[in-house]
Amino acid sequence: MIKWLILLGVIYISTLGFLAIRTKRRTKGTADFIFAGSNIGLVIGFMSFAATLFSTFTLMGMPDFFRTHGVGAWIFLAFSDGVMVFFILFFGYHLRKKVAGRGFHGISKLLQDTYRNKWAGYVYFVCIFLFLIPYTAIQIRGIAIFLHAAFPGFLPFWGWSLAMIVLILLYSETGGLKAIMFADVIQGTILLIIVWVIAWSCIESFGGIKDLFTEVERTNARLLSVPGPNGLFSFQFLLASMLVIVLIPVTQPQLTTRLIIMQDLKTTHRLAIAVGCFAFLIILPTAFIGFYGAVRYPDSNTADFLAGVLLFDQPGFIAAAAIIGLVAAALSTSDSQLFAMGSELRSLIAIRDKTLTRTRIGIIFFALAALGFSIIASDRLVMLARVSFAGTALAGPMILAAILRERPPSKWIVVLTALSIVTFLASLAEIIPQNIGFLRMDLALLLILGLFTISSIYQQDRHNKSGNTGDNSRSKELTDEKV
Repeated sequence: MIKWLILLGVIYISTLGFLAIRTKRRTKGTADFIFAGSNIGLVIGFMSFAATLFSTFTLMGMPDFFRTHGVGAWIFLAFSDGVMVFFILFFGYHLRKKVAGRGFHGISKLLQDTYRNKWAGYVYFVCIFLFLIPYTAIQIRGIAIFLHAAFPGFLPFWGWSLAMIVLILLYSETGGLKAIMFADVIQGTILLIIVWVIAWSCIESFGGIKDLFTEVERTNARLLSVPGPNGLFSFQFLLASMLVIVLIPVTQPQLTTRLIIMQDLKTTHRLAIAVGCFAFLIILPTAFIGFYGAVRYPDSNTADFLAGVLLFDQPGFIAAAAIIGLVAAALSTSDSQLFAMGSELRSLIAIRDKTLTRTRIGIIFFALAALGFSIIASDRLVMLARVSFAGTALAGPMILAAILRERPPSKWIVVLTALSIVTFLASLAEIIPQNIGFLRMDLALLLILGLFTISSIYQQDRHNKSGNTGDNSRSKELTDEKV
């Protein structure tokens, strides 16, 4: 495996370097570096979107989630992603319509302009910083866990994490967004092929899919039903998960930007359908890998299970390719998120920075923050990812109100969003209860924000309509007097 790993690693890193340098030479100006020329075609667009969305936790977290919690993981992620695809069709249209006449510098700037309040942009930026840094960190931590288990004694855990951060910074700071998107095509392809090869190997080891599920039933029949052996997949968990996953393209800037820079609306809609197909193709094999682990590694910890199923149970070439696939998956999400946060920082404080100095410094700072969190985070990758999704989703109603409305929405939406973020953080820290009555905290906060935003818009429209009616009546009176 080591020989294959060295060969594939050299090829992969050389390809990344070539793409970064080539893209840098062809990049013309700040906008080209930040927004990749804003004329992206279907293949590069959807592969970049998919590779950014389905990251390390897909190949590492989801198999372990199926192994631990059972078939309900399919409802948790695959069904929710299917609903998200239809929402992208709606959101992509209104988002592109909103920015068509005013240009796009970042969601933070768009919120400031729409609400006519600088705090709207700051609340959004703080939200993505608090919840995307941990999400970036779990990509890095997932790879570090895996490599540390595969090559004990070669590097300390933090050494693997540091190596990932250095590689991400060198690549993204050199080539910009376009280089990241070109690399995403390679990374997404590698991940899709590897996950199916390993899944097929797992199925074949039992003789077929039917035999695999028969063995799972013998091992733990509760894995084949909801709420699962640990009772995780309750109705509230699945509903809240669907809502936060549907809102990912709205609230996470690395995905929102990709919807805007597609070459036209028709291509954006095709991107949504292609991402839906990719979602099913990438999640289904993780179920087979997870159920394989439920039979062969029922009592192992996460690191031992993943090292076993992805490395030691595979031929040398496949094991080496799996490592490259995992590194590629971590890169495709981490570099996009760090780059997006740097772009959002620029949209707030450094929009006239032609040299991108502040933006680059910001990306380095965010990378170091992710490195620090990756060292102290737990190994529950999927649950950490879900917390990240739930946190960023709290900004969803505020963003949707700005995108769907022509008039400035109420500033109280911004205030309530900020209070909701603080409340959610307090519940995660167990300072306050994790439920409001019988509702989960994340679900309750989303419902409160959604209802308040709808009510606020309704009252605003009603007030404007009354004002217009009064103005029209007074105008009629003046006309009559003149006559």
